[in-house]
Amino acid sequence: MYIAKALLVDDETSFLSVMSKRLASRDLDILTAAGGREGLDVLEKDPEVDVVILDVKMPGMDGLETLQEMRKRFPLVEVIMLTGHATVETAIDGMKSGAFDYLMKPCDIDKLIELVKEAKAKKAKHEEKIIQAQMKEITSRMAG
Repeated sequence: MYIAKALLVDDETSFLSVMSKRLASRDLDILTAAGGREGLDVLEKDPEVDVVILDVKMPGMDGLETLQEMRKRFPLVEVIMLTGHATVETAIDGMKSGAFDYLMKPCDIDKLIELVKEAKAKKAKHEEKIIQAQMKEITSRMAG
């Protein structure tokens, strides 16, 4: 049983390869994307993704733009941003734009796994609230 289904988005293919193996060995179901647009495409095709691990600095559509688009199109998916030293302000902007949290690269894998678990729990709680609201609406219609 997997802890969570996570999407790793980073333009560095060697990082994607190594990190996806490390995360998969810790019971994460991992998908990868080599950039922001590709990440959005993966989310479009796979509604089961719980958490996105998103690099801040990428060519083309950077992490912040990708995050903002993800928040618009997939509001329940939680996003953890990965950042190098030079982009801490960007990561903080990411938090303001709805990121769950951020970590410095290279990140501690155990800390990342902990954040993924917390982010998935937050998503599950939101989904539960939505289901409860829908049930309430259905039962009130039936009673009315």
